[in-house]
Amino acid sequence: MEIELRKIEPGDNRQMATIIRSCLEEFGANKPGTVYFDPTTDALSELFNVSGSKYFVAVKGAELLGGGGYFLTKKLPPHTCELVKLYVAGSARGIGLGKLLMEKCLSAAKEEGYEQIYLESMPELLPALHLYNKYGFQKIQVALGDSGHGGCSIFMLKSL
Repeated sequence: MEIELRKIEPGDNRQMATIIRSCLEEFGANKPGTVYFDPTTDALSELFNVSGSKYFVAVKGAELLGGGGYFLTKKLPPHTCELVKLYVAGSARGIGLGKLLMEKCLSAAKEEGYEQIYLESMPELLPALHLYNKYGFQKIQVALGDSGHGGCSIFMLKSL
């Protein structure tokens, strides 16, 4: 059975929130100021139901394997969006799903007219940082925009 990428639906909210929080727990990144405690993590389909933002989930049959998206975060520079909430379930790692989600987010953001994509992360999330570096994200010294996630200490930017 093939993996399908599609936009998030309301029925995916609970499963995706579980994947996100499980990943953060696994890597010891379940701390205040992160999406772990962000109430919007439980309502992703509603959060991304705005112009300029999209969230994709990866599904195989009825199983949700992970997701990722981009968001028009407040106070970002013009033509810039934020790569957000890209997480893959532990059972689905090692098959290239992170790459698949990353490529979908980058191409969709570029198609939407964005020129740059920004992200915030944490040192605990080493596999994610490796993926970001592989795709050409560059570290920057200060946070951009107003994500509300003060628990992040790594900020990166990429031209699309």
